[in-house]
Amino acid sequence: MKIRTIEARDRDYFLAAVDAFYHSPAVCHEIPARNAQATFDLLMRGTPYADCLIAEDDTGAPCAYFLLALTWSNEAGGLCVWLEELMVEESVRSHGIGRQMIAAARAKYPDAARFRLEVTDENPRAAALYRALGFEPLEYRQMIIDRKV
Repeated sequence: MKIRTIEARDRDYFLAAVDAFYHSPAVCHEIPARNAQATFDLLMRGTPYADCLIAEDDTGAPCAYFLLALTWSNEAGGLCVWLEELMVEESVRSHGIGRQMIAAARAKYPDAARFRLEVTDENPRAAALYRALGFEPLEYRQMIIDRKV
């Protein structure tokens, strides 16, 4: 398996994988397809706010994506890497790919003060992985205001 930064050739895979992610127990709601397209376009232009890693199987085909959001955290005292979306294809789950993707993100941002993620109660396998990797609950309730489009 190879883990690399997303490239233009990953467009179709990324859009399909994001759609699958937002129709899974990993999230609480769907998103418009235009959001994924805008994210891909932003990643292709280059941005200091987001990054995306792609895992390839032994044939070179993409089998997982990992979207990261990069912010500054006064609370943590430095760079906060939000582990936004980790989607591993169903056919290759339980082969350590999620663990390897998280390790790759940590290696890419070794000076980050915090790695942060969200997990739904409906996704106990992911929660177990995150706990096994040392993630701890952060007792905040999130609140949002979404821009109406």
